[in-house]
Amino acid sequence: MAALVDGFCDVLRFERNASAHTVRAYRIDLEDFLRWSVREGVDPLIATHRQLRRYLGELDRAQYSRTTINRRLSALRGFYRWLNVTGTTDEDPASVLQGPKQPKSLPRVIKASDMVRLLSVYGKRDAEGHPREQSYADMRNQALLEFLYACGARVSEASGLLEADVNLACAQVKVFGKGSKERIIPLHAMAVSSMRSYATVARPHLLKDRSCAFFFVSTRGNRMGTDAMRKMFKDALRAAGLDETLSPHTMRHTFATDLLEGGADLRSVQEMLGHASLSTTQIYTHLSADRLKTAHAQAHPRS
Repeated sequence: MAALVDGFCDVLRFERNASAHTVRAYRIDLEDFLRWSVREGVDPLIATHRQLRRYLGELDRAQYSRTTINRRLSALRGFYRWLNVTGTTDEDPASVLQGPKQPKSLPRVIKASDMVRLLSVYGKRDAEGHPREQSYADMRNQALLEFLYACGARVSEASGLLEADVNLACAQVKVFGKGSKERIIPLHAMAVSSMRSYATVARPHLLKDRSCAFFFVSTRGNRMGTDAMRKMFKDALRAAGLDETLSPHTMRHTFATDLLEGGADLRSVQEMLGHASLSTTQIYTHLSADRLKTAHAQAHPRS
C-alpha cells in the first residue's frame, strides 16, 4: 500500500502538475489512513464505505477541523479513483461519501489605513511621512510587500519568482501558480519603484558576488523561502501594530477586493489571481457587497 501511495503521489506531481504542498498534504493524509487501516484490521483495497465513514467519524471525534476532514476525504477520493483506473481494485468506497459542510466565511482583508501603516514599516518614509534610513534587507522587504499587494501573488509564487520573469520596464511580472500555470500580472508605479530600488541597489549587496536565479534573495544570497517571507510579514505586522494573525495571503484577498471595489471586472481579477474557475473569484464580490451594506447602514438616514 505504501508503494501505491508513492505511485499516486508521482501521478499528482508529474502528470497533474500538483504543487509540492498538495502532494505532501495528500501523502500525509493517505499515510494516516493506512495507519488507521492497520490498527483497525481493514484492508484498504476492499474497504467499504461504512469503514471509511467510521474513519472520518474518528477524525471528527478527535476534533479535527472540517477543512482537514474534507481534505482527507478528497485525498481518499483521488486515491481510489486512481486505483480504479489502474485496475488495482474495483472498489471505490470514497465516491459515495459526503464530507462535513464547511461554514461560509468571507476572507479577511486589510483596510486602507492599516495597509498604509504596513507598507511604511520598511519604506523610505514612515506612516507619518518622515524619512527613514533603509537597510538592504529593508529594501527587499519593502519590495516584497509592495509586490504581494500589487499583484495578489501567493507567497509560494513570490518565493519562486525568477529574476528573468520580472520586467520592470514594462511594469509586469510572470508568475507560475498552482499546477505550474503561467500568468502575467501588471504592476503599479509604486511597486515598480520599490522593486527597481531593490533590484539595482539591495539585491547585488545581498548576493555578495554570488548568482541566484530567483528575484527575492535572503541575506545569505540564496532564494528567500516561504517561511522567511511569512516571518518577515509577521515582523512587519508587529512593527505596524496590526493584528498578527493576518497572513501574507490576506494581501491577496485585499488585492482582489480593492480591485473589484475600484471597478475592475470579475474576469480580469480572475486572470490576475490565477483562479481556474470564476466561481472561486466570486467570493470577493460578496465581500464588496458586504462593505457596501455597511456603508449604506452608516450613511442612510433611515438605516
